[in-house]
Amino acid sequence: MLGGLFTSVARLSAISRNCLISSQKCNMGILGLSKLIADVAPSAVKENEIKNYFGRKVAVDASMSLYQFLVAVRQEGNMLMTADGETTSHLMGFFYRTIRMVENGIKPVYVFDGKPPTMKGGELAKRAERREEAQKALEKAEEAGNVEDIDKFSRRLVKVTKQHSEEAKTLLKLMGIPYVEAPCEAEAQCAALAKAGKVYGVATEDMDALTFGTPILLRHMTFSEARKMPIKEFHLERVLKDLELSQEEFIDMCILLGCDYCDSIKGIGPKRAIELVRNHKSIDKILQTLDKKKYPPPQEWPFEEARRLFVEPEVKDPKEIELKWTEPDEEGLVKYMCEEKGFSEERVRNGAKKLTKARNTSTQGRLDSFFKILPSPVSNDNKRKSTEKPAAGKKAKRGGGGGFKRGK
Repeated sequence: MLGGLFTSVARLSAISRNCLISSQKCNMGILGLSKLIADVAPSAVKENEIKNYFGRKVAVDASMSLYQFLVAVRQEGNMLMTADGETTSHLMGFFYRTIRMVENGIKPVYVFDGKPPTMKGGELAKRAERREEAQKALEKAEEAGNVEDIDKFSRRLVKVTKQHSEEAKTLLKLMGIPYVEAPCEAEAQCAALAKAGKVYGVATEDMDALTFGTPILLRHMTFSEARKMPIKEFHLERVLKDLELSQEEFIDMCILLGCDYCDSIKGIGPKRAIELVRNHKSIDKILQTLDKKKYPPPQEWPFEEARRLFVEPEVKDPKEIELKWTEPDEEGLVKYMCEEKGFSEERVRNGAKKLTKARNTSTQGRLDSFFKILPSPVSNDNKRKSTEKPAAGKKAKRGGGGGFKRGK
């Protein structure tokens, strides 16, 4: 057995740092949306520390996490493997990132991708073509001995397999962490859980979680500690208000920006996209007045079907999903992680004890899980400002997140 397979804390931090880099490079979803929000609706983005999510239930995009760890460890120069050559780096990532979240009082639920929608076939075909090109480039780099190119093209060949997902599910079950198998897109299922109030927000790097309607998107949650980076909260309600769009108009803008379901109109960038949607309210009306010589739409452009997939995605009914966190199975973890996957028994047992301790001590709930804090209408806020005076010698306190707080 490879008893020393677990890396040091320092190396794990390095892997997590690379995780951020790889997530930015491989990020799918809506092109340029995060930058557009930062430029046009900066008040919709809040920064927070992981410790402040104590008591929160969070849906985590498991498929994105799998990809991040497989890429990140490859960037370190070698994959973690068993004696039989079986990759195990994704298991290390899931084990440690989950423990860290639980130790901070977070209740994570991982959501795995199901079958891709038919419309995503074109995007998947493009990715397969890019992998084929990367394979040829890698072979040339290896012949030339170009280490930098070998590393670059190796990353592009990383692919999450069904086996990776099944192994992660086995690990989560032994850790006592619930997971959901989405019938289709993980981000859509995560958003459904958040909209139903089952979880506080969605932890993913894919911005299309907002397009699917999640009220709160959490970026960098899974690696903020390693980089000392704040978690970024994107609040959909504020995004829509500042962009001056309805959810339906926001979806059309995202399709114009570029999504996984269909091509976008060449020449139309983020600022132009938001301007067109604000003026015309829908892609249908935009096409009626658009200069098609200057901005030629793709032939047989299925934007209506893309819109439908965002509005009515294939998801499990959140009412039928029971989220249950249980005690970790320490002996089961040792058997699976150590005997089968070659991890250090001491580290696995220590991790199991941390999970048990965190679960037994995180019994205190959040105040806003008992009293739901509702946002006050803007008009009322303005009215109070003009009629009320603060008490002498006292300053108004600002709450973390203000009217954005939710009850889960």
